[in-house]
Amino acid sequence: MSTNNTNPINDWENTEMIGQNKEPAHNTLIPYPDIKSAIGGIRESPFHISLNGKWKFNWVKNPSERPLDFYKVEIDCNKWKEIPVPSNWQLEGYGIPIYLNYRYPNSINRKEIPKIDHQYNPVGSYRTEFTIPKDWEGREIFIHFNGVQSAFYLWINGEKVGYSQGSMTPAEFNITGYLNTGSNILAVEVYRWSDGSYLEDQDTWRLSGIYRDVYLFSTPKLHVRDFFVFCDLDEEYKDAKLNLRAKIHNYSDKTYEGNKLELILLDAKHDVVGSDPLIKSEIAPVHPAKEIEINLQSNIKKPNKWSAEDPYLYEVVLTLKNSNGEIIEVERCKFGFRKVEFKSNGEILINGKSIIFKGVNRHDHDPDHGKAVTYERMIQDVKILKQFNINAVRTSHYPNHPKWYELCDEYGIYIIDECNLETHGLRNILPKSDPKWTKAVVDRMVSMVQRDKNHPCIFMWSLGNEAGNGENFVKMKKAALEIDPTRKIHYEGDYDLVVSDVFSSMYTPIEELEKSGKLETLKLRFPDSRKFTQQMYKGMPRILCEYAHSGGNSTGYLQEYMDIFEKYENCVGGFIWDFIDQVFRKVDENGKEFWGYGGDFGDEQNDKHFCVNGIITADRKPNPGIYEVKKVYQNIKTYPIDLKLGKVKILNKYKFINLDFVEISWELTANGSKIQEGTMPVPPVGPEKEQEITIPFKSNDLNSDTEYFLMLKFILLENTLWAEKGHVVAWDQFKLPFGTLKTPSLDINSMPTLKFKNLSEEIEVIGSDFKIIIGKNTGGLDSYIYKGKEFISSPLVPNLWRVYTDNDLGIEYIFPDQKQRNIWKKANKQRKVVEIKAEQINPQVVHITSISEVPHGISDYVIEYTIYGNGEILIENSFTPSKNMIRFGMQMAIPNEYNMITWYGRGPHENYWDRKTGAPVGIYTSSVEDFTYDYVRPQENGNRCDVRWVTLTNKEGFGLMATGSPLLSISAWPYTQEDLENANHINELPKRDIITVNLDYRQRGIGSALTPDSVMGKPTIKKYRLIRNKPYNYSFRLKVLTK
Repeated sequence: MSTNNTNPINDWENTEMIGQNKEPAHNTLIPYPDIKSAIGGIRESPFHISLNGKWKFNWVKNPSERPLDFYKVEIDCNKWKEIPVPSNWQLEGYGIPIYLNYRYPNSINRKEIPKIDHQYNPVGSYRTEFTIPKDWEGREIFIHFNGVQSAFYLWINGEKVGYSQGSMTPAEFNITGYLNTGSNILAVEVYRWSDGSYLEDQDTWRLSGIYRDVYLFSTPKLHVRDFFVFCDLDEEYKDAKLNLRAKIHNYSDKTYEGNKLELILLDAKHDVVGSDPLIKSEIAPVHPAKEIEINLQSNIKKPNKWSAEDPYLYEVVLTLKNSNGEIIEVERCKFGFRKVEFKSNGEILINGKSIIFKGVNRHDHDPDHGKAVTYERMIQDVKILKQFNINAVRTSHYPNHPKWYELCDEYGIYIIDECNLETHGLRNILPKSDPKWTKAVVDRMVSMVQRDKNHPCIFMWSLGNEAGNGENFVKMKKAALEIDPTRKIHYEGDYDLVVSDVFSSMYTPIEELEKSGKLETLKLRFPDSRKFTQQMYKGMPRILCEYAHSGGNSTGYLQEYMDIFEKYENCVGGFIWDFIDQVFRKVDENGKEFWGYGGDFGDEQNDKHFCVNGIITADRKPNPGIYEVKKVYQNIKTYPIDLKLGKVKILNKYKFINLDFVEISWELTANGSKIQEGTMPVPPVGPEKEQEITIPFKSNDLNSDTEYFLMLKFILLENTLWAEKGHVVAWDQFKLPFGTLKTPSLDINSMPTLKFKNLSEEIEVIGSDFKIIIGKNTGGLDSYIYKGKEFISSPLVPNLWRVYTDNDLGIEYIFPDQKQRNIWKKANKQRKVVEIKAEQINPQVVHITSISEVPHGISDYVIEYTIYGNGEILIENSFTPSKNMIRFGMQMAIPNEYNMITWYGRGPHENYWDRKTGAPVGIYTSSVEDFTYDYVRPQENGNRCDVRWVTLTNKEGFGLMATGSPLLSISAWPYTQEDLENANHINELPKRDIITVNLDYRQRGIGSALTPDSVMGKPTIKKYRLIRNKPYNYSFRLKVLTK
């Protein structure tokens, strides 16, 4: 609350009050006493103390209930419970997390902006104690909060120090004058909601608390308060000009004269580059409580350059010395020489090379700790990015933890650093050009740029996300460029393309993206309908700040987007939405673990599972879509030249490195079984170069009735920072032109004879050791008995629907009026058998035709069964739909003892018609339980494409085999399709005593949601749809498999 009784406005409801007594923003820094300790890093500094740990904590649901005097020294808080700092208090048992996409929580009053609901605005009161080291005496002492959501007051030893809001960048206070010798009491009062929350309407969990690190640091009275290191490269990108802009502050009451600032540049081995020091400069007198700026420059001959492929880092060490040459303080930062240019043809160059940004959007999220993401978790994230060929991250939609940028510098990731600004639910109202919000939004931009400006990984700043447009954005850009003129500005919400330096859009259909590649007029319909002419965007890089919305079973037709990025020089890439499933770990009353999403925490106002869009799970395991990402994003491509002779061409898509870090592991398979293999060196193909090689397989014994595949894997020769030796960086697989897979011919005359009975309810076909029943009510295979053992638990019948994926739903869970009707589910139920015909072709063959009327069918649905004397069944399906189909296939249930599945097709992971580029053809084996995939919200899963044959067997190898003519799409689940549809979480899926088996022609592609088409129930592009008015036919053979 405001402590000024004459002011009726609460600080946390006052757009003009963004902080009290805060230090100006600056780069991340820690002082050191000498160069040796500076090189050792933060742990070596005696002038840094972490305050992370257990703090005393009290929580109330509204400000009127908060303990008013808790900050006073004499107040005893020892009976309070403890809470870890950093943490989000909702994940520690206080209040509830709320997930909303663009809607504001009820506590934020949309009708009385910027008011906050006083009845529900929880307040957390924190207390802890700390002691200042004796050797800090005579120094300035600061407290640094890396992140507090959403607003807070600070007291030291009962004295109010200040106030802050703006929750994703640091708040820092000079506490020197508030300290005691010995123990000191620190008190913090945190408000869950504030007027700043109106600017934080991001598509993420609404959490609060002290969720990032808190620490103390001390400085000398004369202190390098801020510094910016940047460079320029010459026209040949060889030599560099190193620039330093430093701000030196005098905290004393005397003038400092005769001081010097020195800069040393160290290479990756900590050897000095150039002279020692590289730059040395006298400092003008610094008067009491004043600050001066100093600018230094030096030429560097042929420094190693930084890029995401080769992230070479130097170390810049600044030493401030007094007039006697004695060290006052040392500061440091990592630095990479790199140059970012926007060319007139729309390309973005880094060090002179045109880059395709193969990116993802990343939220700070942990399944157990929310926004309090640990350093170890961040390392895990950056390794996954590198292992799956992702080279760029957009920090959606706020600045991430400072350590994240250090890791991206070190490992090599390009970053769009995004300001903590989103007003999605009110973007037509604020901030626009409203002067009441100018101070807040400019401060957020300045805080980010100042903090992060020294990181080479950042190639562009972003003004925010889905916050409308107006004069305030012009002012944000101006403020950013005054600090850092070396980087350009991104903002998707600038539909007039006057503030943003790139033409950015989200969820753009492929055909519209290609129009921009061709510099044609295009119309974007998401998030608002807008027309863009060539004159508006010619010369601007074309970027997709969000695309390939990966909610649930998704990430379809990614290859088609990459084809556009590689075809048009102005189409510079995109950022998948998004990286991590934003869910929390929960356990039900039976001890079963599951993932909780919106609505699972008592949050009645929620957007359900719209937070589940990651290509990895919340605990950092791969979702199936990431394997497609890895393949599509790979930087080594192999093209066939003459496959009969083993000749292929290797294209190195890397921009800066050759291929001497990998070798080729090759494998030749015959009908799925490995027959030859080997390894061979990769020639040192230079960046953007190609070279022909010959794979030394032996072709003498290859024959025409066998299907051969050649697999080439490019694997790491040595351990790297991000992966171990042997890691597959890229791969390609080729079908060799020697032969094709032949279906074994049947010797009908040698088979036992058959009998059949045309009964009132069924047709029975009886062989020497089997009986097959075709039901007249189902038109399907009702029974398949072999040697007295039944293989069919539920009839094999047509199946024209699938449990909706998140993309099939479009966005109906946010916009109920977009609800789609599953006409094919109804068609399944309403299918009516109108005729069954049976005849014995010869003593060993019976032919049965089942004809059904199906809603939305131009033709009847016809199934033809040809049953042979050896027990095999040829099953042929034909149908012409009058509406686009979601699936064309057949489904049955079999006893659950046949729970081992082996298939010859694409795998090993799940794949679909429009997401199979990353799944090579081979023979794979799995249990049925592992064959499925548990999406957070249960939905269609487990499909495998291009299947030649599949077996489902028990532990003795006894079971069923289906062989496609030629190919099938298959899946198997240990539950029913209805179970899958009815479950909202994975713990709700029962274990049945049957296995559901799908033997399909194919399904509609799973798509990439949130394009305008997806809202209309078309989540994938036309070539991956089962279109209306087209005749569809497919067939397969089914037989019992004995040992």
